Amino acid sequence: MIHNIKALTASSYMSMFFLGVSATLVGAVAQNIGLTPFQIGLLITAQNVGFTVSVLVSGALSDSTDKPKILLGGSLILGAAFFTFYLTGLFWLNLLIMFLIGVGIGTYEGVTDAMLLEIHVARQSLHINVNHFFVTFGSIMIAVYLTFLEVNWRNALVQSGLVVLLLALFFGLARLPNHRRQTEPYLARLKILTRNRTVIVLFIATALAVGVEAGSIGIVSTFLANLRGFTEFAANMGLIVFLMGIASGRLLVGFFSKNEQVVQTTLASFGLAGLVFLGLFVLDFGALTYGAVYLAGLSMSALIPLMITLAGLLFPHLAGTVLGAVKVAIPIGGIVTPFLMSLLAEQFSLQAALLLFPLSFFVGFGLLFATIRHLKTVDAPAATGA
Repeated sequence: MIHNIKALTASSYMSMFFLGVSATLVGAVAQNIGLTPFQIGLLITAQNVGFTVSVLVSGALSDSTDKPKILLGGSLILGAAFFTFYLTGLFWLNLLIMFLIGVGIGTYEGVTDAMLLEIHVARQSLHINVNHFFVTFGSIMIAVYLTFLEVNWRNALVQSGLVVLLLALFFGLARLPNHRRQTEPYLARLKILTRNRTVIVLFIATALAVGVEAGSIGIVSTFLANLRGFTEFAANMGLIVFLMGIASGRLLVGFFSKNEQVVQTTLASFGLAGLVFLGLFVLDFGALTYGAVYLAGLSMSALIPLMITLAGLLFPHLAGTVLGAVKVAIPIGGIVTPFLMSLLAEQFSLQAALLLFPLSFFVGFGLLFATIRHLKTVDAPAATGA
């Protein structure tokens, strides 16, 4: 049996790497398969429905069950889904497979952070930041792998499935007894969502940020090809540039953000991202388009880590419950925004649908700004809903 902390940490990072691969899968292969904007939106939605179910179930189980056992189940599901994605052209069947991919990566999202918090007494924040950096790293690598190495996307998925099954083997051998068993019912712990205005605002703002990230990753190459006249290769390069913006921004946040400036930094990030995305989708930057795409990724990169950090700082005595509640917003945002984008693209145009992204950032900014004084003065009694 495996009990080594370094091995468990590395397995967490590798799991989140494949979460990133899966999150970018549709965007990376959309041009190769010939997916329409409508189909892209539906596939991303199906993935995030599975993600939602899995986060809720795995998050609840992680408080009472050996975490590697949960990760074993998620890895087996994800590996099988990688092997079968688009083996057939039946769209409804591939929607189901995308749902299963969501279930697999939802297990990673729901369990790995909790596992790292348990096995690392010191420098927990650093390990959580690195864990989520690997999501973006995975997104970049799948795009680079398919674009520069000109590897057939089907072969890339088979190779990914084999590595995920090796992860499953590791989790099958690993043991991490749960010493923090939670006896309070999971639904009771989630009641904080309906009792505290701040948590509701954090939930909505997180959902908006996640929704734009998921939708942007899925549609940016199609945007560049259809509305800016890029070739297939150049459009896929644009996706890589966008992901590089997200990756570099998250590293900057991890090393330079300060707790006392989280509220101001979060507000500034929402406002800046809204302006940058509006400019990207409305203006034609010509030869500078890649620069605009990079700035778009950079401008929104900090939002999800900032929202998670903000939730933990505002509710230190209920950090686990509040972080769990806020994380539910991740799949919700990944469902709602891409689905709305899909409908707008079908009913109006891709250009009109893309305006949903800057609008989401401006709404998030407005909600946080309206709550800014409460966020600055929240204390332990307020945090408990008293």
